[in-house]
Amino acid sequence: MSLKLSTRQVGDVTIVDAAGRITLGEGSSAFRDLVKDLITKGSKKVILNLGEISYIDSSGIGELVSSFTTVQNAGGQMKLLNLTKRVKDLLQITKLYTVFEVFEDEAASLASFK
Repeated sequence: MSLKLSTRQVGDVTIVDAAGRITLGEGSSAFRDLVKDLITKGSKKVILNLGEISYIDSSGIGELVSSFTTVQNAGGQMKLLNLTKRVKDLLQITKLYTVFEVFEDEAASLASFK
């Protein structure tokens, strides 16, 4: 299964629901293009809902970091929501868990922007 991305607005926060695999090639480039598009449209508050991600490889992790940097350089914030065990473990192994703000609850992640 490839990567499926959909966005929804909750107030001034854009939530990106991702499902599938974030891997080298199609998945990571689609991810990158979506984040750049959001920034171009003026989205400064982005939540990545990764609850449906079945697999992420090193290039996918790279895209998460790159997207995080892109959003921050544009003066915005990006937070992660609903990490699967696999993604959470990978972020802890790579010491990136401390870089991202991570939430288990959508309401809490939305409230964190206030």
